[in-house]
Amino acid sequence: MAQIEEVTVEQLKHLVSERAIEGETMLLNMGPQHPSTHGVLRILLELDGEIVVNCVPDIGFLHTGVEKNMEAKTYQKAEVMSDRLDYLDTVGNNLAYCLAVEKLVDLDVPVRAQAIRVILAELQRIASHLVWLGTAGLDLGAMSMFLYCFREREYILDILELVSGQRMMTTYIRPGGLWRDVPVEFESAVRAFLKMMPKRIDEYEALLTRNPIMLDRVLGISTLSKETALQYGVTGPLLRASGMKWDLRKEHPYCGYEQYDFEVPMREEGDVYARYLVRIQEMRESLKIIEQALNKLPYGPVRSDNRKFVPPPRSEIGVSMEALIHHFKLWTEGFDAPKGSVYVAIESPRGELGVYLEGDGGPKPYRVHWRTPSFDNLQVLPVLAKGLFVADLVALIGSIDIVLGDIDR
Repeated sequence: MAQIEEVTVEQLKHLVSERAIEGETMLLNMGPQHPSTHGVLRILLELDGEIVVNCVPDIGFLHTGVEKNMEAKTYQKAEVMSDRLDYLDTVGNNLAYCLAVEKLVDLDVPVRAQAIRVILAELQRIASHLVWLGTAGLDLGAMSMFLYCFREREYILDILELVSGQRMMTTYIRPGGLWRDVPVEFESAVRAFLKMMPKRIDEYEALLTRNPIMLDRVLGISTLSKETALQYGVTGPLLRASGMKWDLRKEHPYCGYEQYDFEVPMREEGDVYARYLVRIQEMRESLKIIEQALNKLPYGPVRSDNRKFVPPPRSEIGVSMEALIHHFKLWTEGFDAPKGSVYVAIESPRGELGVYLEGDGGPKPYRVHWRTPSFDNLQVLPVLAKGLFVADLVALIGSIDIVLGDIDR
């Protein structure tokens, strides 16, 4: 027992100040069951009264081994595991993985499929921001926001279920295109959402943007400078709220984003309030992108006709023995990808979501590694937390918008 206590003290010396070892400050565990840590995140806090002296995030409670499990499956079958990473951006996870596979094997994607990918990715971005706004508002005592945001999110989940049969883990985007074309009700459902959503965002702002209680909790709290953000590899709304206009949809366009007219919201203040304003404006910009993509949605196929990597249409399987055999071989044996490695990144609701994919000439990826924004953005938490009150720490964690499935892989 003495040896265990000695090791614990040695570990603490690297994490907290000498004052904590001597008992002058208090050590407190926040999480991993605390609702305001937004998942199974444990934070070791060193407190001087209510002031945060040190803050050490402790991750790993949700580790699933997704990357290694993906390496044990064929390229097609591995995709279903990507949904389980950032479970608030399942469409984005699928998109990033499929773009990596398509780059590795040099697979084309029809223009109609690219436009539908954009529409669904932006709907998913709005849905993710709604969960952030609702839960962050709940942390600050705005209980009604949680109910309102989840009310609107239901519309998006209904659209995802309409096209894929699933509300969250859709796996609708596939290498070479989509699982199938969207149903005839898709356009009317999306247009109804586009008509309804701007007024709902106006309501959110009427409740929060100039609310004096809200302003007291977020103005000037946890300021992140552009220089510090870049040093820590921060991306997404956190970086843009700190004065850096960086969005992969603009800087390195994919899926035809270069043809859409939209702005990249940015603020200079770098505090919790600036992150709120950036995400609110991002929802408005996503609505603009969806409307443009819907207005110019081209007709045509939604899957590549490269039969080496893409299974035949379901309609052919019942009338063609060759199509049935081809379908069977692709889903049992997979396809061989060439030797080589690729890296593809997209702009997820939380920042740069990248996939490193390496092939060895066989049907299974030799290496799969995800560069997830929640993992990188969480690193800056100890810097931002020092000097805050514990109550302000709750606002800070909510403003980072982490998803633990995105961190523990």
